[in-house]
Amino acid sequence: MSNEPQIQARAAQHYAAVPATVTMDGISAAVDDAFPELFGWLAGQGIAPAGPPLIRYLVIDMAGELQIELGVPVAASGRIQPGVLPEGRYAVLRHTGPYDGLVASNAALLQWAREKGIELDTWDTPQGSAWRGRAEHYLTDPSQEPDPAKLETDVAFLLREA
Repeated sequence: MSNEPQIQARAAQHYAAVPATVTMDGISAAVDDAFPELFGWLAGQGIAPAGPPLIRYLVIDMAGELQIELGVPVAASGRIQPGVLPEGRYAVLRHTGPYDGLVASNAALLQWAREKGIELDTWDTPQGSAWRGRAEHYLTDPSQEPDPAKLETDVAFLLREA
């Protein structure tokens, strides 16, 4: 996949997740807390991940709090809850580099969608912008690739279909 935005058809994706409400500054701590717990739980259940980890953005208020789910593609229960990223067409951008550049990549994909007249499946709520399907898929395992410049993450926004 190129680093240019594009439209992709994607199948529904089941995942296990740890929900969190965080600020932008708190995302790293949530990742550091949730992913080891989630992977530990999966290993304890004998469940192998079916894909790379992801963060699903449910409600976004960049100046306030974000409601997110930190997940791994599988089905599960308990605090680690099942979720599904809906099937559909997604605007997708491949971010290459350190994770602190993801805010700019998200902004670039949003701008690209606006410029192309692409309607995203989002709506305003009193808590912020809600999304039916918005996620970052962390394709590179930082424990296997120590160079942050080589980390790859897909940013994906579900399109609103008529």
